[in-house]
Amino acid sequence: MQLTRYTDYGLRTLMYVAMYPERSQLFRIAEITEVFDLSANHVSKVVHHLGKLGYLETIRGKSGGFRLGMPADQINVGKVVRQLENTLAPIDCNKPYCVLTPGCQLKGVLNEAVKAYMAVLDNYTLQDVITNAEELRTLIPGVTATVVSLD
Repeated sequence: MQLTRYTDYGLRTLMYVAMYPERSQLFRIAEITEVFDLSANHVSKVVHHLGKLGYLETIRGKSGGFRLGMPADQINVGKVVRQLENTLAPIDCNKPYCVLTPGCQLKGVLNEAVKAYMAVLDNYTLQDVITNAEELRTLIPGVTATVVSLD
């Protein structure tokens, strides 16, 4: 199963923000786009959605930005994936229509595989996937984007 870019960008953003729990400054979209070489338009949409879901706290305005909206150990990876993905259906037998659909058992097998895949993701929190945050931070090229102080 392959996740959409949208979900990928959402998970990257959450991981990045969670890697800096001691940071007192808000994160900015420009920083995420610079670190991961992503489109600002796409990241803006993802950050907005993560904010609506409560994973990020977003602050609007000139000195705005975002930070985690809840502790990383309370953010379940499987739940995030379910909320960001449009569908978890592994195939669409109707586009184009497959003549085997009425008697096909493959769709059931694939659905079982998706359930197993999601069951694994459900076992992990955001905190679990950044336990090596110090190592991950060393992989990030120098960031020149400005950050905003909460003070």
